[in-house]
Amino acid sequence: MNNFESKASGSLSSTELRTLPRVGQALVEAGAISMHQLREALRQQSMGGQRLLLGEVLLQMELVDRTTLLQAVARTLEIEFVPEPAKQADAGVMKLLPESMRREHRVVPLRRENDLLLVATADPQNDHVRELAQRTCGLRVRFVASPEVALDAMLAEAVNDGAVQEKAEEIVAEMLDTGAESGFTLQEKQVEEMVGGQGEDDMGPVVKLVNFIICSAVEEGASDIHIEPDDNTMRVRFRIDGVLGNRMSPPWRMNAAIASRVKIMAHLDISERRVPQDGEISVRVNGRPIDLRVSTLPGKFGEKIVMRVVDSSGSRLSLQQLGFRPKMLDGFQQVIDQPYGIALVTGPTGSGKSTTLYSVLNTFDRTTINVSTVEDPVESNIEGVHQAQINSKAGFTFASALRSLLRQDPDVIMVGEIRDSETAQIAVQAALTGHVVLSTLHTNDAPSAITRLGNLGVENFLIAASLRGVLAQRLVRRVCRHCATPCELDEAQKRSMGLYAFQDGTPMKGAGCRKCRDTGLSGRLGIYELMVPDEKMNDLLCGTCDPASIRNLLREQGFETLWDDGMQKVLAGLTTPEEVHGACRH
Repeated sequence: MNNFESKASGSLSSTELRTLPRVGQALVEAGAISMHQLREALRQQSMGGQRLLLGEVLLQMELVDRTTLLQAVARTLEIEFVPEPAKQADAGVMKLLPESMRREHRVVPLRRENDLLLVATADPQNDHVRELAQRTCGLRVRFVASPEVALDAMLAEAVNDGAVQEKAEEIVAEMLDTGAESGFTLQEKQVEEMVGGQGEDDMGPVVKLVNFIICSAVEEGASDIHIEPDDNTMRVRFRIDGVLGNRMSPPWRMNAAIASRVKIMAHLDISERRVPQDGEISVRVNGRPIDLRVSTLPGKFGEKIVMRVVDSSGSRLSLQQLGFRPKMLDGFQQVIDQPYGIALVTGPTGSGKSTTLYSVLNTFDRTTINVSTVEDPVESNIEGVHQAQINSKAGFTFASALRSLLRQDPDVIMVGEIRDSETAQIAVQAALTGHVVLSTLHTNDAPSAITRLGNLGVENFLIAASLRGVLAQRLVRRVCRHCATPCELDEAQKRSMGLYAFQDGTPMKGAGCRKCRDTGLSGRLGIYELMVPDEKMNDLLCGTCDPASIRNLLREQGFETLWDDGMQKVLAGLTTPEEVHGACRH
């Protein structure tokens, strides 16, 4: 679908191609869509009264993805498509456009050629923004097309206010004062002297730097820490609200010392640098217990280290704090209040499924019922809940653990993930024999959970008898509470919102402040869709059911999708249209 070197089939005449919309013509010529699909999209567009652009119709019909569409737009405008703009960006040109403009219009200056400024954007047809950029920088501006995800990553990285890097440089200067020769890789003896041991008495500069990296990540609300060596460079990046951004750049020669210090803290083999290792670190930051899941990976220029930050306070969030609208919350509460049956939470990795299940567990009275979990790994400790962590090497799998749990007189069982046929069969049987079973599946939406269970070997009539509800979810970034201001939607946003653009509401945007690192966005909330099988759906399941029949039935019943829930939250001023569109693409 992304191959723009292919040609259209010979069945298309040149006359017919010339009469097509330019973007549609480019997609057909590239083989991304067929002529029949284009005609159907044009028909859908005409039924909508031309409120939607052809591209938006194609996206809603899931005929193309945004990258493919952007490539077609770039081709029709005869401009360059740059999939990785960060690799073409020159140092210093970012400041030619102010931060507020870059953030609001999602534009990133790449390089200057005399009086011409090359700017990457995901909306290259927006002449108003191009003219505004020209007036602002005093140069001619030429757009190139780049994916939104790549631009967001660059914008997040540019937000770094320099305070973290400045502190890191102070620690590095202290390290250099200890005798490490400038310009040379640290020797083994120097590494051993500088990384310290398990005790707290030895606070050498590398110990201070690693502690500072961890503390900074926790204080900034990062979910992951990346320590990445490259050719003569090194960078430390934090993933905050789902977006990776550069935070500091220690000298490359410190890589061995930093890796060794992290390994010591995680009880890993400090001498082994040829194979990946996994471990855990438990620390306290400002009185809060924090767990770090450590993964090392050998590479050409040294070991890359990624630490997942697990804050146990996340397990204490209530369902209300996760971002449910009242109607959705009431429906989900009715699902988990059932005396038996299986309730599923679906979504891709990193969409907050475990946090939702922990919040569900907190709704149960754990003093009067037996609640047990099987997880890989145990994300956070919950008082009054027996939590088992699987150990595949020892043969303790989800299926074997679940089978053992059923002999422990459980009332509520949480299975971290249904991955295989055996686990699925046991979970369904447990739900049918009077237990409440909570689990997760990796599917893109709620209806697909039924297809997934079928693929795992569960019969349709068993799904109908046991399934009580499926909650699909994504995470979107919140508009910063500290700098949120009401805003008028531009024409592109209105088109992207469809009929929701004409409903009452108060969309908000963040002006940018220190709390949100000048992004206008801070924190995340969930967007959801909830499917609760009724008699009609169970009748379909017991017959010759197919996914299209289920979706047609849900559409007739007014089923609210992830996109619908997200648009409602845009109107409530909680997030932005761009965030919802980005989340719903995954």
